[in-house]
Amino acid sequence: MSELKAALFDLDGVVFDTEPQYTVFWGSQCRLYHPEHPGLEHEIKGQTLTQIYDQWFSGPLLSEQAVITERLNEYESNMHYDYIEGFERMIADLRSHGVKTAVVTSSNLPKMQAVYRYQPDFKNLFDAILTSEDFDRSKPDPDCYLKAAARLGASTDECIVFEDSFNGLRSGRAAQMKVVGLTTTNSAEAIRELSDIQIADYQNIDFDQLSSLL
Repeated sequence: MSELKAALFDLDGVVFDTEPQYTVFWGSQCRLYHPEHPGLEHEIKGQTLTQIYDQWFSGPLLSEQAVITERLNEYESNMHYDYIEGFERMIADLRSHGVKTAVVTSSNLPKMQAVYRYQPDFKNLFDAILTSEDFDRSKPDPDCYLKAAARLGASTDECIVFEDSFNGLRSGRAAQMKVVGLTTTNSAEAIRELSDIQIADYQNIDFDQLSSLL
């Protein structure tokens, strides 16, 4: 049995309850550019901006990418970044047991500045914060989680990944780490095959339960 040394967290839908806000933003853009595809904002959940652009805003819409990015940056600068229920207590419990923590997100640095303004103590909760600028390949590639583990000096069997999106869950699996699936974006049934346990929030999870996964 391995020892739990590192907890690696995606950001949106995992640390912060932001997914409903993104649904509002992408709903407005999808209705504007793809009125023929109602509900598209739900289909693209968990995808990186590059993936969304490549699939839905290329070709004739390529010139609109810069406009959408500007709108998104403005939107993110005014978002609410509220913790998933129980997160602060749970991460304090992990750190009290010597577990190192990291954020592993496809969010960019401008968005993270908005996060730091909204949650001034955010940086103190983590030993490392890795953003899109730190990775060569996006989720579901394991690159981001492997780099996070190396940054924290932990082997893959000593890490637990916390994710909500299909791409993120697959990334954690591909990194050969244990995966906790948050049901903030997809149902427990939908993510069961990609995660070792599924939780709605952090109210009933602690160090001992997480250690038992390894």
